[in-house]
Amino acid sequence: MTRPAKPNPLQRFLITPLRKTWRGLTSMRTALALLFLLALAAIPGALLPQRALNEQKTLTYIDKHGTLGEWMDRVQLFDVYSSSWFTAVYVLLFVSLIGCLTPRIWEHYKALRTPPVAAPRNLKRLPRHITETVDGEPAEIADRITGNLRGWRTRTVVVEPSERYPNGAVEVSAEKGYLREFGNLVFHFALLALLVTIAAGKMFGYEGTRTLVADGDQVLCNTSTAVYDSFRSGALVDGTGLAPFCFRVDEFSATFLKSGQPEMYDAKVSYTDDPSSDPATWSSTSVQVNKPLRIAGDRVYVLGNGFAPTFTVTFPNGEKRTQTTPFIPQSVQSMLSEGAVRFDTPAGMFPDPDVRRKNQIAIEGLFAPDPVYTQVPGHASVNSEGLLDSQSPVVNDPAVAIRVYRGDTGIDTGQPQNVYTLDQKLIDQGRLVRKASVNLDVGQDTVLDDGTRVRFDGYKRWVSVQVSHDPAQNGVLISAVVMVLGLVTSLLIRRRRIWARLVPDGEVRRTVVEVAGLARTDQAGWGEGFEEQAHGLLADADTRKRARL
Repeated sequence: MTRPAKPNPLQRFLITPLRKTWRGLTSMRTALALLFLLALAAIPGALLPQRALNEQKTLTYIDKHGTLGEWMDRVQLFDVYSSSWFTAVYVLLFVSLIGCLTPRIWEHYKALRTPPVAAPRNLKRLPRHITETVDGEPAEIADRITGNLRGWRTRTVVVEPSERYPNGAVEVSAEKGYLREFGNLVFHFALLALLVTIAAGKMFGYEGTRTLVADGDQVLCNTSTAVYDSFRSGALVDGTGLAPFCFRVDEFSATFLKSGQPEMYDAKVSYTDDPSSDPATWSSTSVQVNKPLRIAGDRVYVLGNGFAPTFTVTFPNGEKRTQTTPFIPQSVQSMLSEGAVRFDTPAGMFPDPDVRRKNQIAIEGLFAPDPVYTQVPGHASVNSEGLLDSQSPVVNDPAVAIRVYRGDTGIDTGQPQNVYTLDQKLIDQGRLVRKASVNLDVGQDTVLDDGTRVRFDGYKRWVSVQVSHDPAQNGVLISAVVMVLGLVTSLLIRRRRIWARLVPDGEVRRTVVEVAGLARTDQAGWGEGFEEQAHGLLADADTRKRARL
């Protein structure tokens, strides 16, 4: 007696588990589960602010939620579509679809080349069937049936005389609806193409954002990644091959509903695809909602907008410095905005750099396009007028509520800072000391203890623009359209089979005809109209219309 051979460790512990894993991964059930999981994984991207769309809103959300926001950022909930876990589901779905669709192509190819299935032995067992005796020979009736089955794949078989059919028989098999499986395959491969094109767009595309004051003075030229406030690119983009073009925002206007919700914005833009050209020769257009500027294969969107107050600081020696700085809206309905401005001290006032650094000016506060003042008991307001708020986003005698500081603003330390707020550590350490708190209308000013004058000159509009490059966007569109066409085809086309068995009725020139049908994708069979359609197969073309099946 021979002893059974020991299993190969490599086969047992590596090859067999890998084969089982591959079979499980490439099953249609797994593909459907991964597709559902992908849709589920995309939900945070729709509910939470995404860094790729609005970085400032994302940072504000993280700061507002403290430790929870930091942990959410660690698990990439603010970068959902580029996160490692979303990519893992994406890749697994891609592999699963390839694994389960490739065999189906071969099966469909074989089905196209295989003749219709032979008639079952007992047609009466099928859900829909009729039996009828008609005049004519079996061969004649068979020709009539195949003639009425226009658009069907047919097969006629002559059965030799036997114990079951002493006089022989003729069987007609027909099938239609092959486009259903073809549409199904087209849908799934278009889905694969969609995944591939989206991935290609992420690898070869880029997005850059920049805040521009809409006064026609600031120009953005897409020549380097350094010109952007933030720049995100695919793995195969190094930033050296950007499409060269320039544009500036000359004017910006926005309209609002009575509720304060934005209705429409319109940015007047001048642009050119030749950075060396004269700005006076640039073309002009408008950028609106869902109407980006398309230039050199890129798209320019306006993502956000707000107000940029202008302040002028007059130092004791008479030197003036003016800055227009964007403030961030705290409320979309009222456009009450918050921000900070930093002014360096003129070099001539303090030759010593350390002394000069200690006499810088910083402004922090609120801008209200349509100001209203409220008195809050027990709350320290900047003056007797009360706390500044805004009652609507429409400009009507704008005002600011500011705190003016003197000291080290940190602008020359080389350390990164939030440009929209002052560093609270500098204030807590006494390196920045508050010197004034005041509400100002346009044209008003306040004077510090050393004679420094701070004036509110007015405002300008700012816009946040995004330059997007996605070389695969046409491929994504085509894939999506093909997906819809494939899905519609697979839903509308019905796979049907029909069989007819024609047996001579003794010596008389009559034939007993059995007709049965089966709809492969319909549990109820052919429906109530089967008998009418089946009788139509037996009709003479000269007397009755051919069946519409």
